[in-house]
Amino acid sequence: MDLLQVNNLIWMLPLICVFAFLIIALFSKYIPTQGAVISIASIGIAFLIFIFVLIDFVNGGLLSIHSSFTWIDLGEWEISWGLLIDRISIVMIGLITFVAFLVQIYSVGYMKGDSRFGWYFAVHSLFAAAMLLLVLSDNLLLLYFAWELVGLGSYLLIGFWYEKKSASEAAKKAFVTTRIGDVGLLIGIIILFKASGTFDISSIIHVAQEGGISNEVIFWSSLLIFLGAMGKSAQFPLHVWLPDAMEGPTPVSALIHAATMVAAGIYLVGRMFPLFELGPGILVIISIVGIVTFILAGAIALVMTDIKRVLAYSTISHLGLMMLSLGSFGVPAAFFHLVLHGFSKALLFLGAGSVMHGMHDQTEVELMGGLRKKMPITSMTFLIGSLSLAGIVPLSGFFSKDEILISIWEYNPWFFPITLFGVFLSSLYMIRLYCLIFLSSARSDYAEKAHESPRIMTYPLIILSVLALFSGLLAFPSPISGWEGFAAFIDDHHKFHMIPWLTVVSILVAFSGALLGWMIYGTRTIEINAISKPFKFLYQVVSRKFLFDETYSWIATKIVFTFARWLTVFDRVIVNDTGIDGLGNSTKKSADRLKYFQSGYLYNYSLVMVVGLFLMAIIWWVVE
Repeated sequence: MDLLQVNNLIWMLPLICVFAFLIIALFSKYIPTQGAVISIASIGIAFLIFIFVLIDFVNGGLLSIHSSFTWIDLGEWEISWGLLIDRISIVMIGLITFVAFLVQIYSVGYMKGDSRFGWYFAVHSLFAAAMLLLVLSDNLLLLYFAWELVGLGSYLLIGFWYEKKSASEAAKKAFVTTRIGDVGLLIGIIILFKASGTFDISSIIHVAQEGGISNEVIFWSSLLIFLGAMGKSAQFPLHVWLPDAMEGPTPVSALIHAATMVAAGIYLVGRMFPLFELGPGILVIISIVGIVTFILAGAIALVMTDIKRVLAYSTISHLGLMMLSLGSFGVPAAFFHLVLHGFSKALLFLGAGSVMHGMHDQTEVELMGGLRKKMPITSMTFLIGSLSLAGIVPLSGFFSKDEILISIWEYNPWFFPITLFGVFLSSLYMIRLYCLIFLSSARSDYAEKAHESPRIMTYPLIILSVLALFSGLLAFPSPISGWEGFAAFIDDHHKFHMIPWLTVVSILVAFSGALLGWMIYGTRTIEINAISKPFKFLYQVVSRKFLFDETYSWIATKIVFTFARWLTVFDRVIVNDTGIDGLGNSTKKSADRLKYFQSGYLYNYSLVMVVGLFLMAIIWWVVE
């Protein structure tokens, strides 16, 4: 495929999804299946384009393909819209299009009969277009535009069932929380533009590496950009929006939490990593935020009883692990885990949707149990996803987890023991979740009457389970295809390698967590109350999610809203009534009184003149 064709294909990736959105949004009532086929076809074509481009990169050794046009020309400054395909963006395109394609197929069965079936698929196309534009943008201005469009898409998808108060509140919470990070991102972009004179990412990095930007500016701009990444990727302390996002349809959870919105923050840090390297202390801050998020969310996932919220906190935890990897110079490892986690987490969320479909939308794991025989396909695929996410060898999650541990050991060894504890938690809460749902006996009538989901929902589960089993092989080179391994594909300076003792420790930690989970929740040989009783206070704190929601609610109601009310009074009484309306009213009243001097009659004016002369004469006589 020649370069001109590839340049055209770049622009087709987001545009084809935009066209699908417009067609479905405007004409869904007149289209068979209300446009679902159009949405699925558009993302399917985008995935095929990814395949063609990937083959060119693997076989042709291409490093990047760039296509842009001038948007605004101000003489000294030129602002352009441009798209860039390189190794990182190819990985993101593949993950986004593939997972979105399977999620949309699954959604045909899950959303069947919904009154806004067509609008659901229209928003899916809009969201996919925004994510593709984000990962392809070659400049920060276009990236920010796509970044906000992703926020809009997530708001519409999370609040899809807006007639439910919990769904509408969750959509607003996600929108407002991520806006906090977005403000930081915007300020960081403006600082970099002022320092470098351009929005182009590669140019900014080049200027910084050549010493054209001071260390102080690099530090503050990098920190603010990272704040934007924290919001989108639900990092501590901006993580509170993501669990509530479960109020949207379950396929939306699979899409947002596996491959799209939450991946944006990881992608942004990876894209701007050469700049972050130059910022003094930035990578340390990223590592600290990552490790805190990894442990904190993993602990909460261990005590949640809602199937989707367990997976939501698991997502937050693993996003923290990816951030820790980025802070430890493990960019290839972080992106490898992003991909493999995307496959496993999409599988688990769609599996959760299948369980809910078979149990009439019940989400509490305490009402489940014994579903292994009633839902064999869902059970087997869910087990594969759980073991992969737990990092059990030889499933795919083991390989990416091992790569991250190597990066941490080599660059941040003081975080290594804490990371191992987080790996133990991941294995424990995933086995706990599987045992509570599928093993033992049914604990409710819903579980007794559960049934397997239709094929259109189970086929995507089977495909994703195969990937969760074997996609770890992407870490190894393949002499047949020219593939040199995932790490080498991302960065030529990185090669897949293993440290034997570290691998053994990693395997033992993951198996220990799985074994403990099996003994507590599977065979019941260990009584959970005997373990939790000495830690009753800690359990209550963790089960209340470390009081983050209560704290933020108190800050909002007691401080923000109180300040807003005082500000409203000041604005209305001082600024509006006195400063603006007061001046206007005084002018109006003065005019009302002065208008009587303008009667239009000559004798009135003559009388005034005579009286005036008479008064002047008296004054002159008195003064003299």
